[in-house]
Parts: sequence; structure tokens; C-alpha cells
Amino acid sequence: MAAGQRLFVKVTRDSLPQVKDKYPFLYLERGRLEIDDSSIKWIDSENNVVPLPVATLNALLLGPGTSITHDAVKTAVAANCSVCWVGEDSLLFYAAGFLPTADTRNLKQQIELSANPAKSVEVARRMFARRFPDADLEGKSLKEMMGMEGHRVRSLYQTKAEQYQVGWKGRKFVPGKFETSDVTNQVLTASNAALYGILCSAVHSMGYSPHIGFIHSGSPLPFVYDLADLYKEHLCIDLAFMLTRDMAGRYNKQKVSAAFRERVIEMDLLVRLADDIQDILGVSRARGRRK
Repeated sequence: MAAGQRLFVKVTRDSLPQVKDKYPFLYLERGRLEIDDSSIKWIDSENNVVPLPVATLNALLLGPGTSITHDAVKTAVAANCSVCWVGEDSLLFYAAGFLPTADTRNLKQQIELSANPAKSVEVARRMFARRFPDADLEGKSLKEMMGMEGHRVRSLYQTKAEQYQVGWKGRKFVPGKFETSDVTNQVLTASNAALYGILCSAVHSMGYSPHIGFIHSGSPLPFVYDLADLYKEHLCIDLAFMLTRDMAGRYNKQKVSAAFRERVIEMDLLVRLADDIQDILGVSRARGRRK
């Protein structure tokens, strides 16, 4: 921390950190969030008290056995810090609190793009172009591009299995039966859920809706799933096969959580996400023309 920089400051709308300036997330389980003066404190199951710098956090991921007071929720929202409820070690994503501090202009633009079939496909095309930089996607339908993506992901699984010399029998996930999957699938499930939690909180924070997607549909968080596919190759898929090799067939949730968090920070995901959403939706170009 720089000399003279305070950890806790009074939060105002002018001093609200942007999503890209924040630490991605903090996972908590088996404890209670309360207010201590003007900040939030965490009291764990052994009565240890830890002050939380929510103004520097993008999201609080609350796992099993957690509770939060009304005042703590108000303080988190004032600091533009999302609150998400997740399963143990973020293996399942349950819900996220909506932040009323976000500007609705972004939501309005997202709705307008999604409601226009031609513009919606163009947004999807920009997303697919990130995964197929050398392919000519002009004129391709959403169904055709989704077919290309399905083939790419299946090939990617096989490539990573060969790279890390890990056996692979395909992606399998049965809700509520995490332990029945092999280690690679367990890491994929855990890292995917954690990624969804981060993206959902960030999308809310920037004033977009996780429910209005351009590729996925008929699912709880289509826009989050759209965005997650941009980052899964490194944050989830490569990580899963690497850890499968390193863990020698025994799932270690602490190691998975630490390795995933390290990659998120190394990638500078929140800075990248803020720029990527603007580019994909055409926000930066549109604003550039108005100046």
C-alpha cells in the first residue's frame, strides 16, 4: 500500500471504484458479516474478526454457513461491491444482489441490441471472432457459429488432455453429484461456477443485465455464459487439465481455489472484461462517433 493511502475511506458516488480497478472477489464461508463503524467486518466460526475493504472488492461470494446483516448489505452496495450466494468453494452459483448504483444507459443499449435480430447476431459474431480470429464469419448464422464453437471446444479438451497427459472421457456434470465426476470434470465445474460468480457481479456493477444474452438463451444467466466462453480456455479448461496432472487424481479444493484466483489476477480479468464488453457491444465505437 502506498504511503499515506488509507484502507478505509468514506465512500461517495465520486469515489466509487470502477469494476476494473477492484480486486476480483473474496470467498467466505461459515461466519457472519456485520458493520463495524462505517466498514464491514467478518466474524468467522472461531470468533476471529477481520475488517473487509469492500471499496476495493468487486464481489463478496458467500458460501455455506454465512449470514449478513441489513446494514452490511447497504454498505457493500454503497461501495459498488456485489454480494453473491454460492455453494461451497463456489461450486454452485445461486444468486446475486442487484446493485442500484449502476447507470441504466448500459442496460438500455444492451436491450436495444438484443431486440434487433441483425444487431444481436453481429454482437454474437464479435464474440465468436475472439475464438476464430482467422475465420471469415461474415454471413454465418448463429447456429453455424455455435456449431463451430462446439467443435472447437471438443478439440480443445482433447488437445489439453494430450498436452498434460491426462485421460479424458468427455465433459460430464450431474447437478448435486459433484463427487461422482472425475477430477478434471470437478475442477471444470468448480472453476466455471467461480467464473460465473465474478462475471455476474461485474455485469451487475457495470449496469448490464446477466439475463439478456446474444448467444445463449433459455438459461438463468445467458449474458454471463456468453462472456464466460471468452475466458474459459485459460481460466478453466487449461487449469483443469494442469491441476489434474499436478493433483495426481485427488481433488484438492484449496489448491483449485488458489490456482483459479491466481489466474484471474494474472489475467487482470476485470480490466479486460470492462474493455471487452464495450468492444463487443460496440459501445466505445458509438461513443467515439458522438464526440
